[in-house]
Amino acid sequence: MTIDVNNESGRSVDEQALLDVARYALSRMRIHPLAELSVIVVDADAMEQLHLQWMDLPGPTDVMSFPMDELRPPVRDEEEPPHGLLGDIVLCPEVAERQGAEAPTQHSMDEELQLLTVHGVLHLLGYDHEEAAEKAEMFGLQTAILDGWRAERGLTGPSPAPTTAS
Repeated sequence: MTIDVNNESGRSVDEQALLDVARYALSRMRIHPLAELSVIVVDADAMEQLHLQWMDLPGPTDVMSFPMDELRPPVRDEEEPPHGLLGDIVLCPEVAERQGAEAPTQHSMDEELQLLTVHGVLHLLGYDHEEAAEKAEMFGLQTAILDGWRAERGLTGPSPAPTTAS
């Protein structure tokens, strides 16, 4: 898998963890190993501009996803995984830091960015959370992926609870 992480935020973030959790999520969702993904970390001003331009909503948000080839996970085990250009995930560490601090199970900015990366991957793969059933499915997958990744790395304690509003 080709995954590029580009930190334009001016903040120190664990770029390797973002790369690793994105790779793990794509593997768990059975996306072709030749798929391409870009993760961009921006400051609050840049995120606010994107949020206004693409969603017509004021203020910065935590994560935005911009799909390209609209890849979807295979439905059946014998199906060949799709490959192509997944798209871009844009993250905002300033919003992530605030959300992590305000979450019922407080956690670090980097832990929130990891959660948001998985959230962004799922959006790129067509998952959404507008309806209650969609939200249950997406957030359930998000938690399972994050828990699996954390367990594989030997990290203890529960994964951060979903806090994303996007």
